[in-house]
Amino acid sequence: MDPGSVALLRELLARTSWLDRARDLGQALRATRSPGGLLLVGTPEEEPWHLTAHLADEARFSGLPQLTPTLVRWAPPADAPAHLRVGLDRLERTARGETLFVLAEQRAPVPLLERVDDARRTGATVLAIGGGDRELAGLAHDALEVPREGLVTFDGAQHLVSAAAGEVEQRLGLRGRLARLLDRVSGPHLPD
Repeated sequence: MDPGSVALLRELLARTSWLDRARDLGQALRATRSPGGLLLVGTPEEEPWHLTAHLADEARFSGLPQLTPTLVRWAPPADAPAHLRVGLDRLERTARGETLFVLAEQRAPVPLLERVDDARRTGATVLAIGGGDRELAGLAHDALEVPREGLVTFDGAQHLVSAAAGEVEQRLGLRGRLARLLDRVSGPHLPD
C-alpha cells in the first residue's frame, strides 16, 4: 500500500475510532527502548514479512531506530542471512524494555500463546493485531482487533499502525503556535 492509499484510507476512516486505535498502538511500538528490541512474530502459516518491511522503512524515514524490527520466524532456514535466522528461541530471551508484537489473523497456536505469556512475565510489552482471538487479546497489553467483515482488512490495519508508529510530531515555532491560537480564538473562516 503506497502513502497515497494510506492517506485515502485515513480520510475514509476519519469519523471512526480506527485512526485513534491505530495511533495508540503505533505510539506503544515507539516505547521500545532499543533497535532490534521490537520483535515481530506471526503464526506458522503467516509470518509478518510485510509489516516488518514497513516498520524498517518507518524507522529509517522517521529517525526512530527503536522501530527497527526483528522478525521472529517459526522455522528459519539455517543458511538464511543472520537477520532472517531469528527463531522462536529468541522469545525466551525477551527482556524488560523490549516489545513483542504478535500478528495473528486466525487463532494463535498454543505454543505461541505460551511464549507470549512467558515474554510478558519477563517484563516485555506485548502488543497484538488479531482477528478476534480472546486469549491473545487477554495476554496483550494493547491489542487491535480486526473483524473479518469490518471496514478495515487485516493488511489495512497493519498499514495504519506502521504509518502511525512512524509519525513524527512536528513542533510548531512561535508563528505556528500564534496562528493556531488565532484560529481557535477567531473561529473558522467562512467565505462570503
